[in-house]
Amino acid sequence: MRHRSPLLAAATVAIALVVTGCTSVTAQNGQSAPTGSKDPYAAHIVQPGFDEAGGNVNVLMSSDFMTLDPGNSNYVQTANVGQLYYRTLTMAKETAGEPPTIVGDLATDTGTASEDGLTWTYTLKDGLKYENGTPITAADVKYGIARTFARDVFTQAPQELNSALDADDYKGPYSGGGDLTAVETPDDKTVIFHLKQPNPDFAALVSRSNTAPVPQAKDTMLDYTNHPISSGPYMIASYDRGRELKLVRNPSWDPATDENRTALPDTFTFSLSTAQATISQQLISDADPTAITLDSNGALQASDTSRLTESSVADRTASGLLGCTDVLNFNTETITDPDVRHALALAMDRAAIQVQYGGARFGKLTNSYLNDSQVGYVAETTDLDIDGAPQLDAAKKLLEGKDVPASLTYGYSNAIDRYKNLGTVLQQNFAELGIDLQLVPIPAANYYTVLASDEMPDIARAGWCGGAASGSTRTTVDPNIGPSLDGTTYGFSNISRFYDEKLSGDMYELRNTNGTSEELNTEWAELYNEAMESYPLVPLIRTFTNSVVGSKIHNAQVGYFFGSIDLSTIGVEQ
Repeated sequence: MRHRSPLLAAATVAIALVVTGCTSVTAQNGQSAPTGSKDPYAAHIVQPGFDEAGGNVNVLMSSDFMTLDPGNSNYVQTANVGQLYYRTLTMAKETAGEPPTIVGDLATDTGTASEDGLTWTYTLKDGLKYENGTPITAADVKYGIARTFARDVFTQAPQELNSALDADDYKGPYSGGGDLTAVETPDDKTVIFHLKQPNPDFAALVSRSNTAPVPQAKDTMLDYTNHPISSGPYMIASYDRGRELKLVRNPSWDPATDENRTALPDTFTFSLSTAQATISQQLISDADPTAITLDSNGALQASDTSRLTESSVADRTASGLLGCTDVLNFNTETITDPDVRHALALAMDRAAIQVQYGGARFGKLTNSYLNDSQVGYVAETTDLDIDGAPQLDAAKKLLEGKDVPASLTYGYSNAIDRYKNLGTVLQQNFAELGIDLQLVPIPAANYYTVLASDEMPDIARAGWCGGAASGSTRTTVDPNIGPSLDGTTYGFSNISRFYDEKLSGDMYELRNTNGTSEELNTEWAELYNEAMESYPLVPLIRTFTNSVVGSKIHNAQVGYFFGSIDLSTIGVEQ
């Protein structure tokens, strides 16, 4: 899943760490290590054990959500706030510092697979209702899924679940394309899925927002983002786009049906246009004891990071190493030569890029989109010969006799200073190769939409947290470098547009292969390593988040999957 960092993703709201330096003191492999802790990436929960209901949480954010529509969201930020107003068949339940656990949510459990693995059955809990008091039915879950097949309407709809279903020809409920026969609802409480092939990770796929119920009569297509009908503990009281979102309790939510959400605060108020420098200062100084932020890395500015060591601030800092990784994607349709892409990767000063992220305190350099917490992970068999320092001689040697582009474009979110600064580092690096890199600002609210369009620049940063939800390598590899649903071209989340007839064909075939989760995910990891030999992307940072909260905030933990404060657990003193 895309996260907007400081989602997309995977891959949370992007934050700017304004850092002017372009070098850093590094340890072995270019990795400078934080100090002051035996485990510098240990998780910290702020004031745990709180169980008092009431109060308001003030969520300070630098920009609006890309969408609130669960059917048009591939962003962890929406998934985080979405926990408050929608529920799904299963849920990725967070524990600080660990991959989530898949549990039943709307469903009574994580599902029952048939003996051949081609059918999964879910039963809805009793007492489920929308904000208006009407019952939530199996047909509503099916309709929510059906909407996500309408890619002509919902360009950012998550597709991992859809690719597993035996429904390749279905185009959604708006095109007159008939019924989604891959999902059956024989009664109001039963949802039956028909798969192309057995999928041992299917319980995790139905934790995605595809399965959030949508009553067909309330579907307003693209306008649904303004007021999704609540199935969770909170509902939208008001939404002034770009300014403020107010969530209040859903009077029809029954806590007896929902053991996963504490729903302690009475209200959440989201301020959607607060300058990041202001957020950083307010949280550090505890100017608002009820405040938090969803901006990743807590919206911390470089000038404020030294204060994290102060005891009064450290005690209020939720932190943890995430399942989220940032990468630079090469547009393989415009930078077609793998040797040129490899040379660009070698020329990058990744240690300087790490500085733009705030240094080692905010993430560690990585040579893989995958991490060792994921099912099927294998150590890189591809010898990615990139490290912290640029290797200009090796890069220039690769470019000998090549058709080297005189100029390239790098697209970045215009709300995020550190991504512009990252581009400045790349400008300096690529100039050594005789390449002029042009920096192209992209409006933050449209960033991933642009990357999925014909306006995709030559190079663009993206983040992904998808593997964190299921803990499997497939949920990172397939969306990011895998083929389309029919296997004929690159997939919709495949920003680098990577498509290799053999490797992509192997990935398509692997989607339709039976086996255990460990076996299949190991094969996905091996195909990822093969694909990386042609450098469709360059791994950068595995994110470590520090997020300061107000002194009245309790149970604040950084979600491994969300990359910011997990809204489903927090409470606030009145």
